[in-house]
Amino acid sequence: MSVFSEHRLLTRRGPVKNLLKACHAGRLVGGLSVSLRALPDEVVGALTHAMGGEARRFKVLDVRVGTPMVMEVMHDQVHEKWEVENVEGLVHNLNDLFRGAPDVKLTAVLGEWEDMLQVWCVSREALAALLDARLLDEARNLSALVAIREGSAEPR
Repeated sequence: MSVFSEHRLLTRRGPVKNLLKACHAGRLVGGLSVSLRALPDEVVGALTHAMGGEARRFKVLDVRVGTPMVMEVMHDQVHEKWEVENVEGLVHNLNDLFRGAPDVKLTAVLGEWEDMLQVWCVSREALAALLDARLLDEARNLSALVAIREGSAEPR
C-alpha cells in the first residue's frame, strides 16, 4: 500500500509522478495553490482552515502593509506581532506556532508550479510517512518539517 492511499492523501486514483503538478491539479488532500502575488494576510484564512484543529481559532487583528508585512495576531489569548516577508514566512510562523498541537496539520511548501506556490497541509502521521518515503525531499521547508517531527528546535 502506498503512502498516498494509506493516509488518504489523494482526491482521485492514479499515480502521482510530481507533487507540484498533483497539488496544482487539486489531487492532494490539503493541497493549496497560492498566487505568487498573494500577500500573507490574503491567504491566512485558507491556510489555517486547511491546517484544521485549533489553527481555526487563529485570529488576525491588524495588518500593516509593507516589507515586511506586520501582522498582529492572537491565538489562545496570546497577542503577538509577526513580521512576514511572504506566504512562505507565514507558513513558517504557523508551523512553529502549532508545532506542539497534535490536531493541527503541518504545512509543506512544495515549490512553484504554473506561477503558483504549492503548499500541502498534512497530518503529523502522514508527514512522518512522507518524510520516511523521501517524498518531501524537494520541499522548500524540509529542514523545518524534519525539526518539528524530531521535536527539536529548527536549525538556523
